[in-house]
Amino acid sequence: HQPMYFFLAMLAGTDLGITLTTMPTVMGVLLLNQREIAQGACFTQSYFIHTLAIVESGVLLAMAYDRFIAIRTPLRYNSILTNSHVMKVGLGILMRGVVSILPPILKLLWFPYCRSHVLSHAFCLHQDVMKLACADITFNRVYPVILVALTFFLDALIILFSYILILKTVMDIASAEEQAKALNTCVSHISCVPVFYITVIGLTFIHRFGKHASHVIHITMSYVHFLFPPFMNPIIYRMKT
Repeated sequence: HQPMYFFLAMLAGTDLGITLTTMPTVMGVLLLNQREIAQGACFTQSYFIHTLAIVESGVLLAMAYDRFIAIRTPLRYNSILTNSHVMKVGLGILMRGVVSILPPILKLLWFPYCRSHVLSHAFCLHQDVMKLACADITFNRVYPVILVALTFFLDALIILFSYILILKTVMDIASAEEQAKALNTCVSHISCVPVFYITVIGLTFIHRFGKHASHVIHITMSYVHFLFPPFMNPIIYRMKT
């Protein structure tokens, strides 16, 4: 179980990071009526919010990989998921998040801002900040779409495919008791995956295609995406462990 607990620790750390990144400004607005944030702080917050979201997607993918190896090739589990291999996977997940979001955030630093300085949310999102720039933001519009496709959507598809193969393997087990035992090891992860990806997909579609949607819907989806998974994940895993 050691690899899964390592990934669980990463998931918990990511959720804590998202909470600590978003909640100060949220609580500042709600409790102290503090409605201003320095430009540098805003860009920093935006970077960490999006980085941690990509890292969380990678962690969920790694946890699916763990379940895939455990059920498809249980006799090779310990030889495949060695400590060094798990650490390399974790480092790769972290580096993907740290590096991939840098280009659009760096572009934000170079833009002039001469329009309204009012943000739509209580925290700084890239898609919210870029709309305030008085410059060509084509790159900042296109790059995030590609990034979302290559991270969130691709990760979700791989997780779905891995569980199709896992289900096929479980169905080949003769004993109903063993089938239930195998599936039971996946319940927590299966519960966390839709909590995260449904909110990601919903937020993406709202920002890309919901121009005529109510402003309240935009704000609500953002809060649900960034605050609901960190709230639910500990509850889900505590119930199973």
